Amino acid sequence: MKVKEEVGMLIGELSRRTGVHAHQLRYYEAQGLLEPDRGANGYREYTDDAVLTVGQIRNLLEAGLSTQEIAYMLPCAIGAAPDFESCPELLDLLRARLHGLDEHIDTLARSRRALHDYIASTEQRVSHRYPACDAATLEPTPA
Repeated sequence: MKVKEEVGMLIGELSRRTGVHAHQLRYYEAQGLLEPDRGANGYREYTDDAVLTVGQIRNLLEAGLSTQEIAYMLPCAIGAAPDFESCPELLDLLRARLHGLDEHIDTLARSRRALHDYIASTEQRVSHRYPACDAATLEPTPA
């Protein structure tokens, strides 16, 4: 009697189970985030753990982390959220990333305030120049 050899999950099945396109899964592999086995036919074969790993990757990407940062962090990931094992280097990376985001948010807030100021001063000049017009409804005149 022949024993059926268990085949790992193929990329299409992993894609279906995670909702992540196959080309993205191949990209994760290229970035060192996923490590499938290869079957005798050369096809990628994933274990059930890959479903959890892909979920972790997606959550970390949503947090704004780069694939390089995720590759560094993934070995310490626990669970779907993921949570992380205690590691000072990992905390340093997360804090540095948060600091960078805070700086970017501050820059965007300054840009937003400046644009509001430009709009307000321009609307004020337009309303003084054309008192019967509402500045918000004026169409730009062709040059």
